[in-house]
Amino acid sequence: MHDLIIKNGTVIDGTGSPKILSDIAITDGMICEVGKISENSKRTINAEGKLVTPGWVDIHTHYDGQATWDPYLTPSSWHGVTTCVFGNCGVGFAPVKKGSENYLINLMEGVEDIPESVLSEGIDFSWESFPEYLNTLEKSKRIMDIGTQVPHSALRFFVMGEDGANHLSKPDEKQISKMTSLLEEALVAGALGISTSRTTKHKSADGNLIPSLSADDKELAGIAEALKNTKKGLLQCNSDMGPGEMELLIQASKHSGQPLSVLLIQYNDFPERWRDTLKHIAEANKKGISTTGQVGSRPIGVLMGFNTSVNPFSSHKIWEKIKHLSAKERNKLINNNMDIRNSLINDIPENAHTKWIKQTFPLTYLLKEPLNYEPTKEMSITSLASELNKSPWEIILNHFISSDNDEFLMHTFENYTHNNLDVIAEMLESEHTICGVGDAGAHVATICDASYPTFMVPFWSRDRTRGKLLNLEHLVSKQTLKTARTYGLNDRGALLKGMRADINIIDYDKISLTKPSLSYDLPAGGKRLIQKSNGYDHTFVKGVEVSHNGEFTGELPGKLIRGNQAIN
Repeated sequence: MHDLIIKNGTVIDGTGSPKILSDIAITDGMICEVGKISENSKRTINAEGKLVTPGWVDIHTHYDGQATWDPYLTPSSWHGVTTCVFGNCGVGFAPVKKGSENYLINLMEGVEDIPESVLSEGIDFSWESFPEYLNTLEKSKRIMDIGTQVPHSALRFFVMGEDGANHLSKPDEKQISKMTSLLEEALVAGALGISTSRTTKHKSADGNLIPSLSADDKELAGIAEALKNTKKGLLQCNSDMGPGEMELLIQASKHSGQPLSVLLIQYNDFPERWRDTLKHIAEANKKGISTTGQVGSRPIGVLMGFNTSVNPFSSHKIWEKIKHLSAKERNKLINNNMDIRNSLINDIPENAHTKWIKQTFPLTYLLKEPLNYEPTKEMSITSLASELNKSPWEIILNHFISSDNDEFLMHTFENYTHNNLDVIAEMLESEHTICGVGDAGAHVATICDASYPTFMVPFWSRDRTRGKLLNLEHLVSKQTLKTARTYGLNDRGALLKGMRADINIIDYDKISLTKPSLSYDLPAGGKRLIQKSNGYDHTFVKGVEVSHNGEFTGELPGKLIRGNQAIN
């Protein structure tokens, strides 16, 4: 007798194959049969009219700290994610020497916008080595499977100390050898790879460039040597992708014999550079060097509001007088006091903050229901101000006080240079790309893209109105089998016999996102932007139901993934 049979579902199996009407039988957490099933089971779910997909495999998260205190790993668990990978972009919390924990916290705060107070209260740092960090993660029950990578900057700082952070020194042969040895140790213990950052966007909270930025070809070769010697893991990289960068990374991957995965992003200053990166990726794959580009499914955008990390009015003299008020009190005061209202609109301070805010207006939009993640140029703050003959500041203020809830602007700083998502469509269509860049767990009061797995399905296959729709089976594969295989997780990501029963049952007509909101539920009362979903009827992790109609069941079957996983 089977444990569970899902009957009559529209099965999209994750391989990219056309959807079929089928049953799925599950026993001991594994898929044991796909097709017409007549045997009995302990439980049967009638999925007629519903999509049945693999659980989403999100390979670009930043739960390095949160995984030590939050068994539910929200927001990812609100969005059908059944496996997540963190330790991305070269930042994380192991290895770490006693007494240097604050440096890694400062680095994570700066790069990924997770407040120091949250991290200091939430993380107990009961480890030093990376294997010890894995052991700590393994002790806790959680809602989904997790895997992690060695963060290059933490490794570099562990070996070189301040010399590894100040960009004034290069590691000598002994130090490179030490990094190689420690990375080998971590890979053998179960690290899924190593991540590095080579972008000038990444700085510590005190303004210093990320340590891994200055790693040269010899240091990358040392990293590659560890991957080669162990025949484990991959190299993940976030880079500005300047001249010669992809050649260097591909050479490191070729030497290692292990995969390379890089972020594929459209930068406003270099809007066509991503095409060169994708060309290098394609050429590497032709040569047998396994390489993928991680793609976001919507604009990468900062949310601005009265209470977010970026508040257009935060440097205004009036703000200091009203910031302590509740939204209801603040709105009433602004509406009833014309002096305050007029000052917020007209007395704009001349400083770096407001100068930057002004520069964002051409690519900043009002975020309101129904949610529109592909707004036209005419919807920008700049265009609205011109059309209505009003100050941009008045338009923003009116939007912020339009309700007693948090209202937001969306500034699209990447992937939206031309005021549409045509570039993202091109990226998603490529056979060399996978889904990522949601940054779940990071940028907690700035960016709200952790919901991208849910956004992906309805927007690109059903709801988009300003360009082509994409094949649903293709989209599902991009965030299931293809993300899993990139990280050597060969036991999941597809609804096939012998695979893990990580499954979403989705009401395709209802799947959607809620409006973002602010929550104050992090350690030390820290705030974060959250966005929930509709339309997930059931989510299973290794055959155990963890969510039903958007509510957690309380089951915590998730485990730590150690290294590559084989099909049973």
